[in-house]
Amino acid sequence: MDHCAPEGIHELQSLGLELTNGEEVMELARLVKSDDEVDAMRRSIFACERSVELMRNYFKPGISEQELWSRFQMEAVNRGAEWIETRLLASGPRANPWYQECSSRPIQAGELMGFDTDLVGSYGYCTDMSRTWLCGDEKPTNEQKEIYTLGYEQIQKNMELLKPGITFKELTLNAKEYSKDEFRHYSVLFHGVGLCDEFPAIPFSWELNENSFDGVLKNGMVMCVETYVGRFSGGPGVKLEEQVLITNNGHELLTSYPFESDLLI
Repeated sequence: MDHCAPEGIHELQSLGLELTNGEEVMELARLVKSDDEVDAMRRSIFACERSVELMRNYFKPGISEQELWSRFQMEAVNRGAEWIETRLLASGPRANPWYQECSSRPIQAGELMGFDTDLVGSYGYCTDMSRTWLCGDEKPTNEQKEIYTLGYEQIQKNMELLKPGITFKELTLNAKEYSKDEFRHYSVLFHGVGLCDEFPAIPFSWELNENSFDGVLKNGMVMCVETYVGRFSGGPGVKLEEQVLITNNGHELLTSYPFESDLLI
């Protein structure tokens, strides 16, 4: 990544930051991925999604959140993963609010279960994807379908914005958002990803201020598109996330694990 460092330093100076922190310089130097890095990321994603599929095979009523997560983690390590940043898997009432790690709680039929891989996978590159599933053979409720569809539509709409030349601020101002008074939301709309979660972190419109970082999306950057939707009043919560490569022609979706058509309105 040495070829990116001079440009990264220039951008850091343009933001008015002191060049005293090597980590700050490295964050910007890592913005644009080389072809080899993208190849490594593709292999990490392939291994991660195969591990997710194995977890899906064990997703039955009565399995505990921890046991289900262990199936994913075991297979990911078997396929060359290095470590996992979190154990974010929660079901039923534990999925709203988000950010609860897996517990010994058995997952019940008819409940939604969401997870976030946060996997530093094969070749040391991160695969950061999220999905939400319905447990068992129960039909989803109207409320579950409504919340899932809101999350899905937010992901799809915001992914359409990703292209070279759009600024971080433009992403914030044009992104699909839901009422901050009615819905809990994720901590960011988009974030960079590489060796782990990386710069930039794109805030919601109501969090944008004079101290917010700005910059421009460029060919070779990799971004994650995030959503979490759950009402403050309670009920189901849905976590979804995709990993996307910025290309000269717009973007390429790197993650390919399917969404749940039965949960869409």
